[in-house]
Amino acid sequence: MELNLIFKIIFIICVVITSYAIFRNLDIIKIILIYFKHKLLGK
Repeated sequence: MELNLIFKIIFIICVVITSYAIFRNLDIIKIILIYFKHKLLGK
C-alpha cells in the first residue's frame, strides 16, 4: 500500500516537472515538431 502511494507521488512530481518543462520550452518543441514534419513529408 505504501509502495502504491510512493509511485503516485513520483508520478505527480514527474507530471509537474514535465508540464513545467513543456511550458518553458514551447518554442523549442514547436521547432522540433516542424523539423519532424519536414522530415516525414520530405521523404
